[in-house]
Amino acid sequence: MSAGTHATSPRWASRLLAIATALCALSCATTHNYLDPAGPRYEGGFADAASLEGRGSTDAPIRVVTFNIEFAREIDLALALLRHSAGLRDPDILLLQEMDAPGVERIARELRLNYVYFPSTVHPMAHHDFGTAVLSPWPLDEARKLVLPYAAFGTRARRAATSAVVHRGSLRIRAVAVHLPAPGAMRDEERAEQVRLIIDDASRTGDAVVVGGDFNSRAVARVFKAGGFLWLTDRLPGTSRGMGHWWSYDHVFARGLTAAGDGPAAGVVDPAGASDHRAVWVRLFPQNAK
Repeated sequence: MSAGTHATSPRWASRLLAIATALCALSCATTHNYLDPAGPRYEGGFADAASLEGRGSTDAPIRVVTFNIEFAREIDLALALLRHSAGLRDPDILLLQEMDAPGVERIARELRLNYVYFPSTVHPMAHHDFGTAVLSPWPLDEARKLVLPYAAFGTRARRAATSAVVHRGSLRIRAVAVHLPAPGAMRDEERAEQVRLIIDDASRTGDAVVVGGDFNSRAVARVFKAGGFLWLTDRLPGTSRGMGHWWSYDHVFARGLTAAGDGPAAGVVDPAGASDHRAVWVRLFPQNAK
């Protein structure tokens, strides 16, 4: 064996040991999942009703924004992005992922929004609550937490979707914030079953429906399309940064609504240090409205 081989082997052995140790730390860590559909539940109201005058018209597009703010770490940067980016300003519906309660409340307070938030687990890497939230300047009610089946491989963390009805003028929109497990953390069939459960739950009434968030997959679009949903983000560039590539993981799906035809219907905004995800926005109209 050459001297070069002797010199290289210990380096690779140490790297493999570090990787194995990290995986063990995640898989062996005690993950605390919140499996009670009733909570924990956090909600509040900071919206200014006077600022909504004229925005509930059927002539005004419905703006939906979804943003995975990595572990709710860079709230200041996220707020700057949400305030100053033309595509993200003044959303009718804001869907957030990887959030904790203080982060959600601060964004709601600063942007004068109502909110409902359900954590699904204490994340073993972030060591704090981790979940999804629905925010809106419009009244919110009929909020519920949808505990999804199947634990993620390794962490054994469970996920939950946050769902609420947004009352935009006379229009009821069931808004659902989703964050499914990472790629490779579950089988494709399990991920598809999670999506079907979300679709079935949102279909209890005849309300218009918006489902958005980080699906950690592009293939879920087939399930939504089979359920009669419009895929609004199919032509967007990748949204989740990993291994030097942007992956197409963050999406918005809608039923009972149609893409706005008076300008761009969807787009992304680079995170500017706020996250490892781009923020995604879409513009919609009620069906038959425009």
